[in-house]
Parts: sequence; C-alpha cells; structure tokens
Amino acid sequence: MTDLAVATIPTLSFARWQGDDDERAAFADELREVCHGVGVLLLVDHGIDQGFIDRYFAALDAFFALPESVKASIDKAGSRHFRGWERVGAELTDNRVDYREQLDVSTEHSPRPADVEPAYLRLDGPNQWLAEDVLPGFRAVVEEFFDRMGALADELMSALAVGLGLPADTFTALFGERPLSFVKLINYPATPPGEAGVNAHHDAGFLTLLWQHGVGGLQARGPDGRWIDVPPTPGTIVVNLGENLQAMTGNYYVATMHRVIASEPRRSSAYFHGPDLRTPLAPLDLAPEFVEAVATSPRHRETGFMARRDQLLSGESGVVGAPVGLYGEQLWNYYVRSYPDHVRRHYPGTL
Repeated sequence: MTDLAVATIPTLSFARWQGDDDERAAFADELREVCHGVGVLLLVDHGIDQGFIDRYFAALDAFFALPESVKASIDKAGSRHFRGWERVGAELTDNRVDYREQLDVSTEHSPRPADVEPAYLRLDGPNQWLAEDVLPGFRAVVEEFFDRMGALADELMSALAVGLGLPADTFTALFGERPLSFVKLINYPATPPGEAGVNAHHDAGFLTLLWQHGVGGLQARGPDGRWIDVPPTPGTIVVNLGENLQAMTGNYYVATMHRVIASEPRRSSAYFHGPDLRTPLAPLDLAPEFVEAVATSPRHRETGFMARRDQLLSGESGVVGAPVGLYGEQLWNYYVRSYPDHVRRHYPGTL
C-alpha cells in the first residue's frame, strides 16, 4: 500500500465486477489499490453502449450550437438552486476564471424556502430546461444519462466498500432519502495562453464519472506531483474520487487534483455522485491496515480540502481546508467559492 509513481492512467475492466465471487473480490482489491495510489482510472467494459453515448453527445452538440439568446433563457443566473446554462468565464475555480461554457443539472427535489437554514438546504430544487419544441428529445437523453451514470456509480461505490473490507451497501446505505447528484455538460473553447479551461481542483462529491469526446486536455496530478495526460480513449469513462469520499475514509481514498487545458475546442460531460445533503461525512471505522497506510504516507496524511471562500479572500488557495461535517456543507462551500456573485444575487447578506 505504497504511493505509486506513474506516467499513465490505469485501465480497469468493470466486467470483472460482474463475474464470480473471486473475480469480484479481485476487482475490488485492484480498484482499492488504484484509488489509494494514483486516484484516477479509465473504466472499460462498463455496459454503457456506444450508441447511447453518440446520441448523448449529439444532443450536447445541438445544445451548444443554439444561439446564445436561446441558451440564455435558462441562464443559471435565474436559478437560486445553481442550475442552468452559463457563459464562458462564469465559474471560478480556486478564485480563477474557468474558460468553459456549461449546462448544470442536478437531482430534482421539491424546493425549500429561500431563507431555509442551514443554507445548504437551498440547493434542493428544480432544473431549468428548454421547451421541448426548441430541442426535441434533449431533456430525455440528459435524464437517461443521469440515470445510467447513477446506477454505475452505485456499483462502483459497492466495489470501493468491498475493497475496504466493508459490506457492499456501506455507502449506498448512508446516502439517505434525498440523494443529490449533478451533471455538467461542458463546451470548452481553446484555452487562452496561461489560463485553464478549468483550473486545478478537487471534486466536491463522492465519485466522478467523466466522458471525454475525442479531444484531450484533461490532466491529473500523479502521486509524485507531475501532471499526467488523461487520454480521450473511445468507450472509456474517467473515474476519479471526490473530497467527500476522502473525508469518509480518513484520507485513505484521496480526491485527485485535476485540470483542463484545451489546445482546441472540446466537449465533455461529468456526473458527480452525491448523497442526501444531510449526510454526515464522519470517517468510517476502517481496518488497522488502512489506517496505518494513511499514517505512514505523507501524501495521504497531509492532503487537505479545497479552500473555502473566506480562505481564498485571505490569500490562501489550493487544498488548505479542513473537512466539513455534512455533504451539504461541502457542496454549499463549492457554490459559494465558485459563484460568489450568484450567491449575492439570490442570498444577499450570505457572504
């Protein structure tokens, strides 16, 4: 259980998790080692057919080709739940502008009052969709993507639990009655010199499933600190871990720092698996061997969490923060640091 120095991203076949007990156990062990080591992988044989992915990305192409005035009818600025379309440069990562256009959708639950406390409960609510006659079938294919990725993420979470010697339903049992996951549909123009399509960061959720579509630009930071290109291999899903899983495993699984620098226009879409906003992130009771692996690895022991907005304003940045108590608090921190103007618009006095 030592740190790995790697120059490429490992590829794992999900078919082994669908096999007999020995194959499942072997896959869970390998998944654990990869996620404890480099922390990002390429997943193949996952059961998501290429025909569906082609149809999904055709829908992305059609959406992003619409006139800006049409896309602006579902501008994220109009949603107090942080959902909808946004122009290039609307999001900040680590207090730096991201050069990407995107559409954000999340699990839909009935909204709570705008002044509900704690503030993170304000994230529940509806998505914004174009009228069906504007882009027929678009909502249906995005919702299908959401459902397919969620089912796959649940299976991967089971394998991650088994690899730690825990019951397969450990994580799903903790996800509560109103799980909140979200999807980003992303359109990157060529990145300006010295900038990033999305700046270096950890993901805020539990598990991320990312589809790249033909053009590279994604890079993950390896255990030795070097940036590793993540190839846009057809038919593969990029799997990386978020800070909530890091918190719940006491830093045995750590979130992987990554960024995008696009030399040419590219499209991608990411699914971020998340539980009920009220889910505690307290560390699980892991076997001594896993606790010891963290204690003896400076990279794991010392890895922090993305800075909160107040830390950014004081001059800190990167992974300097401490874990928070609940998933909703972690997600609210993400939105506050990424969309401060949006927070001021909908929740004056919050910042």
